[in-house]
Amino acid sequence: MKQRHLLYDGTFDGFLSCVFYAFEHKLKQLSIKKASSCQNGLFSEPETIVTDEQKANRVWKGLQSKLSKRGCLSLYYAFLSEQVGVEQVLLDYIQYAFANLFEVDTDFSHPSVLATSKLAKSVGREKHRMEAFVRFRLTKDDLYFASIEPDFNVLPLISKHFERRYADQKWVIYDIKRKYGLLYDGHSVEIMTIDFPANFDFTKTESDFFTEQELEFQTLWQSYFKSTNIASRKNMTLHVKHVPKRYWKYLSEKQPG
Repeated sequence: MKQRHLLYDGTFDGFLSCVFYAFEHKLKQLSIKKASSCQNGLFSEPETIVTDEQKANRVWKGLQSKLSKRGCLSLYYAFLSEQVGVEQVLLDYIQYAFANLFEVDTDFSHPSVLATSKLAKSVGREKHRMEAFVRFRLTKDDLYFASIEPDFNVLPLISKHFERRYADQKWVIYDIKRKYGLLYDGHSVEIMTIDFPANFDFTKTESDFFTEQELEFQTLWQSYFKSTNIASRKNMTLHVKHVPKRYWKYLSEKQPG
């Protein structure tokens, strides 16, 4: 039987639309890949599946009837990992779920269930780190701006946290790696993109973009951090474990004074 290759737009609804198509046409041998990352095979002709929200919702409701709430959440978290081949892992997980009468999300003897769980935990850890390590800076447009570069696509997962925590402020959290951000206007959160100047340095707090008050605050914060840092009690190994070095360039307290 010839293998079918399905392409989607990279969204979760797009992925679920592919799953719906696979079940609708009873496909047994197939691969699902993002259209942006696909290279045409020598002997295969890929099919582009248009995202259909209604069909995606039908698949999701079906999964909610087959998996626990935690199981559904793990599946979504694993998708946001963006790992190469994650679509195949999740497709296998979903096929296994629909083929059984019992909830399969704790059946870690199944390779795809175990792999999904591990990916979900990694994404969950990154989510919590982003909630802890985001540092806002006040721009001259009276907007609080933060830049992040997470290993996984966690912006959809941290939106509610910051909307609740900073409900009285207008802010942007921008994912440099994925080139999109969240904009909160005081009422709701929207997805947005920004055309930054060439060679824009996200690690710097420059007077061209940020207020004088913000520059002073950064200096005060760095001084406070240094004054509370007791050299004799420094445990760099433990510190790096809790605050990995890849986040340091976006933390104001780690910048040179």
